[in-house]
Amino acid sequence: MTVVKAPSHTASVEQAVRDLAAGLGRVASVLGPPVLRIALALPFFRSGLTRWDGFLSLSPSAAYLFEEEFKLHIFGRLYDFPAPLVMAHIAGLAEITLPVLLVLGVATRFAALGLLIMTGVIQLVVPDGWANFHLYWAALAIAIMALGPGRFSLDDLIGGLMTARKPRGAA
Repeated sequence: MTVVKAPSHTASVEQAVRDLAAGLGRVASVLGPPVLRIALALPFFRSGLTRWDGFLSLSPSAAYLFEEEFKLHIFGRLYDFPAPLVMAHIAGLAEITLPVLLVLGVATRFAALGLLIMTGVIQLVVPDGWANFHLYWAALAIAIMALGPGRFSLDDLIGGLMTARKPRGAA
């Protein structure tokens, strides 16, 4: 005797779940990179705005922080910043420039690397901030470096233009 089974809907449900997951992946691959770039850029840009009193005019509070308050915590000891005013200018410029590059998606991986390095230095200044801020900033920077700028970036636009301009037969 032959047993005839009723058609199973399991295969169609499994396929629908796979299709839905693939669609979610496509949406996330388009939306993820710009959201990551903005999420990392905002706290640094906001901080950078507090460093300046005008074009390349360091605010007195930024100078004071780097000269008097900010100390590097290394191996259980505290160290002053070397050349604190120079470091304040560098940090202030980086906190404005790198987030703008990130949001626009220009030199995206390098901008994210710069902010990852800044996060490491900030960790040395504020060691207790790791769990609340620094871990997330580092994770965002690493994700941006891994995923790249995404479709909505000037890097992608420039890359597309460069590919379109390549002569035929060029490698």
